[in-house]
Amino acid sequence: MMPVLVAKDLKKEFLHPSRCEILKGVSLTVNPGETVAIMGPSGVGKSTLLHILGTLDAPSSGSLEIAGKNALGDQGPYLRNQHIGFVFQNYNLLDEYSVLENVLMPSRIGRRGAREEDAKQLLTDVGLEGHFHHLAKQLSGGEKQRAAIARALCNHPDLILADEPSGNLDDTNSAKIHNILIQAAKKLRKGLIVVTHNHALAKQCDFIYTLHEGILEKGS
Repeated sequence: MMPVLVAKDLKKEFLHPSRCEILKGVSLTVNPGETVAIMGPSGVGKSTLLHILGTLDAPSSGSLEIAGKNALGDQGPYLRNQHIGFVFQNYNLLDEYSVLENVLMPSRIGRRGAREEDAKQLLTDVGLEGHFHHLAKQLSGGEKQRAAIARALCNHPDLILADEPSGNLDDTNSAKIHNILIQAAKKLRKGLIVVTHNHALAKQCDFIYTLHEGILEKGS
């Protein structure tokens, strides 16, 4: 079974205003269907790490493979569009587009040509079957995050990266979002990496790591 992600000895340093090494050699392997939580205090580099794993940022050194291919070279954007789905804390939906149009957007950008029927099924799976043609700005926070999860899955990615997916939600909606993410990863055999402060979500994952002083430490 080929891992969906293999990161080895990732380092990241910032030189301004003064030199700061925020990642000091992070290694991580994620297989299909595995769920990983990354925890740690604010400001330690969790989002930076997630951005590097998603090829949205480059490490100072180290290696990264997505679906068996080098993700740090020219192929990075292509691999991101073809193999990775993102779920952000602030949803990143386009308010003036319908929910259905938002869900279809990544597949059209990535030229994967997802069918409208598939997008509608994903929205139904996350409990938004009556909202296909509503504008994104008409949704509640919990509904927006469910739409964002459907959007992340529409491109049939091998890997889902979620950055504080329940950070703006109440406890009830947080629990719903957690269950949808975990069940989607297991049912569809997707790798899931979620950055979170939420211990309830972390405990649902197969593996829990803490980012501490630039090192990823495995917990229980």
